[in-house]
Amino acid sequence: MPFTRLATATTPTCHLGLGLAAVARPGYINLGRDTDLGDNRSVDALRTRTHELLDAAYAQGVRYFDVARSYGRSEEFLADWLKTHPDIDDVVIGSKWGYTYTADWTTDAERHEVKDHSLQTYERQRAETDQLLGARLDLYQIHSLTPDSPALSDKELHARLAEAAAQGLTIGFSTSGPAQADTVRAALAVTVDGEPLFRTVQSTYNVLETSVGPALAEAHDAGLTVIVKEGMANGRLAAGQAPDAVRAIAEETGLGADAVALALVLRQPWAGVVLSGAATAGQLASNLHAAVVDLDENQLSRLAALAEEPGAYWERRGQLPWH
Repeated sequence: MPFTRLATATTPTCHLGLGLAAVARPGYINLGRDTDLGDNRSVDALRTRTHELLDAAYAQGVRYFDVARSYGRSEEFLADWLKTHPDIDDVVIGSKWGYTYTADWTTDAERHEVKDHSLQTYERQRAETDQLLGARLDLYQIHSLTPDSPALSDKELHARLAEAAAQGLTIGFSTSGPAQADTVRAALAVTVDGEPLFRTVQSTYNVLETSVGPALAEAHDAGLTVIVKEGMANGRLAAGQAPDAVRAIAEETGLGADAVALALVLRQPWAGVVLSGAATAGQLASNLHAAVVDLDENQLSRLAALAEEPGAYWERRGQLPWH
């Protein structure tokens, strides 16, 4: 598996990855984007910003980069960066299929992305991803599985994914919504010719939403690599928005609220890669400090008390505006 490359890395940041959801399209639901990105969100401006973030991440030891068909031009921007760095061969590249970007590079579209987990969408988007990333793609994930997704029961789709796996591509899935744990367990049961189909899972887990934790532990025990997304709860755990307890612990550690939030995730024994969704180089540097945050039992207890009921968490997330 490609993630074995990370096992030999010696930098403390090797288990922190960079996701490009927030910087490869002009609109997203993260809080604070008006300040982070400013008014110039042209294709060229965001390409330049993305490349600067990738440069900074790689220089600081980050070795996993995460994109998706629906993240605007994320695959294109990443592919451009890889072409300008042909000597870089120690990174792991993951993308996702299942959502189509429909915002036409605007921030006020009626719908920014459309979900479809059909075999036809897989075949179309697999070809699109292959055209951009080609052999550099290591991991292809079904984007945001939920318990009712047809991708959990589509045997023809499973067979095609297994074919891709036989050709060397790692197959995974991501989850979303209040029933993430149910989705993870259902996906663990998917097999092709008696063999598990999925080798990775990417789920939302953070100080405020911890409900999927036990299921991710089960996935880890079953041999899957666990990737954690939205460790910052779409900006709700950043300095200006973080609960008082997070800010107090940040003061105690001498680091940022973001570093504290991500450190909680990093210390989970099942967490293989924890994604930063930074939009600026300063945010990225602060996020990466999570690797050196040492939380004591009292601090962990105070953070645990902040967990919300999953339904309430996801309802609030669904109300976040596209900035």
